[in-house]
Amino acid sequence: MLKYLDRLEEIIITFLIGAATVIIFVAVLHRYASGLPIPGLQDWLLTVNLSWAQELCIYMFVWMAKFGAAYGVRTGIHVGVDVLVTRLPEPWRVKCVLLGIAGGALFTGIIGYLGFAFVWENGMHYATYKMLGRDVSEIIEGPITPDLEWSTWKIYSAVPLASFLMCFRFLQVGWTFFRTGELPHHDHGHVDGIEEQTIDSTDALEEYEEHKFEDEAKAGGVK
Repeated sequence: MLKYLDRLEEIIITFLIGAATVIIFVAVLHRYASGLPIPGLQDWLLTVNLSWAQELCIYMFVWMAKFGAAYGVRTGIHVGVDVLVTRLPEPWRVKCVLLGIAGGALFTGIIGYLGFAFVWENGMHYATYKMLGRDVSEIIEGPITPDLEWSTWKIYSAVPLASFLMCFRFLQVGWTFFRTGELPHHDHGHVDGIEEQTIDSTDALEEYEEHKFEDEAKAGGVK
């Protein structure tokens, strides 16, 4: 079950950053091409409305950042200052790490709860009651976004969803650390899909000299 959640998390982040990049590129290209005095093309481009692109990209980057923060907890990519903690005796180090993880879980849990309360009062309760067929005559529908004219509660729902996911990731990391004593660690110098190869300096020098003489022989010998 967790592997499906991990995969879904990665798909959401990848899709958001990829789609936002494409939309920004198309919007910039459209804005530039619309200023070119090319008959026919300029008139057609001016009829294409991409005023919503900037607003959509802002929302996509917000969602990406929120879910990316949860991904960072799971993979250990967040920057942490642990100079003091690593110098403590082992029992105290474990307690400090668990305390920090518990603090992160508590904070993100509170943000998730407050975010859900805000989203609920911002129009989600209207949409929910309407979907269930209940009377919504005395309930405010809620504001909409300027360009896309979407309900803002759908945009703001990134806060409770990603915050609760981040809270779960803190609890997941804490439980793993409690059982195994290991924390997720991310190697910033590693690139997925590229295998690391360790080459001895002597072997590398010998290989260089061998290819060097082969190249010189092909060119007509050493001069």
